[in-house]
Amino acid sequence: MFDFSTPVNRYGSYCTQWDYVEDRFGEADLLPFTISDMDFAVAPCIEQALSERLAHGVFGYSRWNHDDFKSAITGWFARRYHSQINPDHIVYGPSVIYIIVQLVLQWTKQGEGVLIHTPAYDAFGNMLAANERLMLTSPLLKTAGGSYEIDWEQFEAQAAKAECKVLLLCSPQNPTGRVWTRDELKRMAQICLQHHVKVISDDIHMDMAFNDYIPWSEVAINDNWALVSSGSKSFNIPALTGAYGFIANAEVRDRYLTQLKAAHGLSSPSILGVIGHIAAYNQGEAWLDSLKDYLQANLCYVAEQLNQAFPELNYQVPEGTYLAWIDLTPLSVDMDALQQRLIGHYKVAIMRGDTYGQEGQGYVRLNVGCPRSKVEIGLKALMSALHDLKHQ
Repeated sequence: MFDFSTPVNRYGSYCTQWDYVEDRFGEADLLPFTISDMDFAVAPCIEQALSERLAHGVFGYSRWNHDDFKSAITGWFARRYHSQINPDHIVYGPSVIYIIVQLVLQWTKQGEGVLIHTPAYDAFGNMLAANERLMLTSPLLKTAGGSYEIDWEQFEAQAAKAECKVLLLCSPQNPTGRVWTRDELKRMAQICLQHHVKVISDDIHMDMAFNDYIPWSEVAINDNWALVSSGSKSFNIPALTGAYGFIANAEVRDRYLTQLKAAHGLSSPSILGVIGHIAAYNQGEAWLDSLKDYLQANLCYVAEQLNQAFPELNYQVPEGTYLAWIDLTPLSVDMDALQQRLIGHYKVAIMRGDTYGQEGQGYVRLNVGCPRSKVEIGLKALMSALHDLKHQ
């Protein structure tokens, strides 16, 4: 019904992943499996809605605070996740990380701490450092079965610290792909309540959960929380810009909106981002379901091929995201040599795990949000480079 197999040429589109791969890897014209956007064209319903708006020809100042935008979001959560969201709690932001930053600044002072499960999306650490906040880490434990669990004793010890003011949760978790269970979320909520820790839940990968995704709003005990998300990952529209959050506390919400509008002058959104979200959430479910099946098949292919070639890896398909988080430590790989081999010989760019903190040392993160033919090339390059190093 939908075509995810035909490659789309992204060169020359000012595309970060393809046109600017040299910025991170030091060499141009590499086949990239890097930042988490996908190589697929958007859902037809989004393309049609944008085309109709472009044909109008007038692009003046716009608004997000209207029923069409907010009901698309509340309807999506009601249908997909059986979660009833109060539309009055919805705020707009130009990006997920923007909303998170404003809440961190509102809820913490310089030198105070934000608790994060690690390995973690690298923008979190960069954002905290730039704003002179302390990053408190809670390293996830890898299980014998290849999944990842919270070290609850260590997590609570961090939450209990006087300087710990906020838990910045990633749900589903990037890069491990963990989809938190209701019991795990409830336990985190109870610990945060006990130690007066507020919660910001970054749920940008929520639609890419292969297990049941539970929004933080379903487990929240008080109103000291916010959930932040966007259709940008699941519908591949980050360049349109636009995100939203649910801020339960009215005073916090008002302060955020004052920053957005008065302090930063960002209350007039990209109209294409607003329309893209409305179309995606009102009409894009069939496309998304088909996409998720394709992505999960890509991840299964990675697992099958990797484990056949290197059984000691025991790589397991993640519970969510289109990011294969691959632990290469059983092979005792020199990661610098691996990167040099991938870039210099195979002309492939794959993200190093230590990009996401010291807990990612010995890992790679392979983006499979692309046609299978591209996954096959990248995976073959990775396995060949590993064989090359093994037999040196």
